[in-house]
Amino acid sequence: MKWPFEDWPDWPDWQPISRIGGLAWLAAYSLFLLYAARENSGFLFPDNVNLMIHEAGHLFFSWGSNTLMLLGGTLGELIVPALCAAFFFYKRQPYGFAFSSFWFFENFLYIGTYMADARTSALPLVNSDESDWTILFGRWDLLLDDQKIGHTFRAIGWAGMLLTLCWLGYRTWLARSRPPLGTFEEMH
Repeated sequence: MKWPFEDWPDWPDWQPISRIGGLAWLAAYSLFLLYAARENSGFLFPDNVNLMIHEAGHLFFSWGSNTLMLLGGTLGELIVPALCAAFFFYKRQPYGFAFSSFWFFENFLYIGTYMADARTSALPLVNSDESDWTILFGRWDLLLDDQKIGHTFRAIGWAGMLLTLCWLGYRTWLARSRPPLGTFEEMH
């Protein structure tokens, strides 16, 4: 009996990371999580970049239906970091993969906040009087579930960011069993 994915090519090992580097990134991500947990506005500092990607997503998906164009903002926010994560996964670069994965899941916080605001429309908007999610949930008869859907998205974001930290912690723990990296020439 063949196992699934048995015919896939063997993946190379992940590029080595240093214990200091891994611990530094874990500390930075942990500090961000503390900041995100304490921030009440629903808009975190990385969301300035995410907002630009969101707006570009509307333009990029404007070739499709109105629904696809409205979804394009959210799709852009998820596709861009997912593609970055896929690139770093392919290149087996753990810091880049962790950063892109963390970024991907951080977007769920922002998306979930705006989903949960679909009925009240209390949050500021950039280009319109109605949010994408007010329009979409109204079309899909989900407007009364906006809070539930938004909180679910936020929970997915928190879980994903924490799983990313666990993965990076595991990679850092593995680094402790190897001797410290040597000279620059030995690393390349």
